[in-house]
Amino acid sequence: MAKKDHYDHDHDDFHIVMVPFMAKGHLIPFLELATHIQQRISSKITIASTPLNIQHLIKHHNQYHNHNHNHNHIHFAELPFNPAQHGLPPNGDNTANLRLEHIQKLAQASLSLEEPLSSLISKIKEEEGHPPLCIISDLFLGWVNNVAKSFGIKNITFNTSGAYGTLANMTVWFNLPHRNSSESDSDSDSDEFSVPGFPENYKFRRSHMYRYLREVDAISNDRARFIVSQFSLSMKSDGWICNTIEEVDSLGLDLLRKHIHLPIWSVGPLRRPLPLKGKETSMANEKCIEWLNLKDERSVLYICFGSQNTISASQMMALAEGLEKSETSFIWVVRPPLGFDINGEFNAHEWLPKGFEERIKNAQKGLLVHQWGPQMKILSHKSIAAFVSHCGWNSVMESLSCGVPIIGWPLAAEQAYNAKMLDEELGVGVILTATVESVVSNEEVKNVIEMVMDQERGKGMIMKKKAEEIEVLMREATMEKAKVKGSSIKAMDDFVRSILPTKTMSM
Repeated sequence: MAKKDHYDHDHDDFHIVMVPFMAKGHLIPFLELATHIQQRISSKITIASTPLNIQHLIKHHNQYHNHNHNHNHIHFAELPFNPAQHGLPPNGDNTANLRLEHIQKLAQASLSLEEPLSSLISKIKEEEGHPPLCIISDLFLGWVNNVAKSFGIKNITFNTSGAYGTLANMTVWFNLPHRNSSESDSDSDSDEFSVPGFPENYKFRRSHMYRYLREVDAISNDRARFIVSQFSLSMKSDGWICNTIEEVDSLGLDLLRKHIHLPIWSVGPLRRPLPLKGKETSMANEKCIEWLNLKDERSVLYICFGSQNTISASQMMALAEGLEKSETSFIWVVRPPLGFDINGEFNAHEWLPKGFEERIKNAQKGLLVHQWGPQMKILSHKSIAAFVSHCGWNSVMESLSCGVPIIGWPLAAEQAYNAKMLDEELGVGVILTATVESVVSNEEVKNVIEMVMDQERGKGMIMKKKAEEIEVLMREATMEKAKVKGSSIKAMDDFVRSILPTKTMSM
């Protein structure tokens, strides 16, 4: 974003505290938001989280930002947290290290951070003579609003996802409308249900919901009660920041504003920087880019299910078989399937068709990348035609910012709603299958891949054209030329004005 505007004062005058949820997909957007705020006003920013997450943030910050003096005013504070006290495994204070059933435990354990956060705010108030300007907290940490109000300061909710998916996710948890639909016949109209906050003709599918939400049978359920309580508290904050784009997420933003009756600043996309050279990253970069350089323009399918998601063993087998049937070139970031250690060693002989890895290697048809790939470098490469994605919001933003259409394979959280928006609202996506429990055939995989990869005609051509149009909109949203500002720049300026004291603005 742009350099500092007219809000440039000594950084000691202002202090902002930020509290992200303990997941990689939330931590980095918070750090990027902090850097963007730093570009608008001189202020001290402290990001507070558990020790493991602070270590991750410091490592990322040092890699990408230490060369920039402005970012030296971003600080980090550890909030004491012992995973074992909450029934979590060692290093269990980040979702990347947890099985799905433990993530809810971590969310509830976040309540134990309320007292340490209050102590941190008290310390800042004592040292600086006044409390911080505001606290920016994660949508899933609504309890932070109580801390802010106890000190008489503003609390701003940061929603790291899109508005459409967030509204759908929130109102489904609040109302559980899917309980009136049938689980037995996923092909019938009884699988569909309406979601409060959306027009009546917008139908969502029970069969696209992830199991932990689908199986919640009452709002009094412990899981539902906790999540609803956090959303409710976040709706009492002084405004929301969304990592989305006004022109792309227009329906979602319009409906969300009507639902929560708060100011919403859409400041996206908050992109992660490209990896710097290190031993592991440079090897992965080099291997992927060298392979992609051998391929024709728009000839390669990229496949990745995010940093903490994986598909089932049967789905993995069907995906591999469908890829071979389609004869499409692909680059696939592979991790062990559901039920195995997602960060463990990948056993191709057990989880892929017999001889698959050798065949694709000899024919130069595919590249298997283990655990991690340089996603933005891959997506921005001219040979990439489409992306098979779990539709996590960071991946959606990265794909669309490169003009790459998406084959949706949502697995959890609000991902199915994101996939629905990509398909029905934006026309840049198609849902191949949904949830990790769904049955998918290699023939379905083959047919969808062939349709989307054919970008000279039919739906594949339409999806590619619309994806390129959205790429332009996203680029324009963050541009600033002379007196012309993109929508995300304007939103960031407006947010900054909203948190600054009135006397400062008059100066």
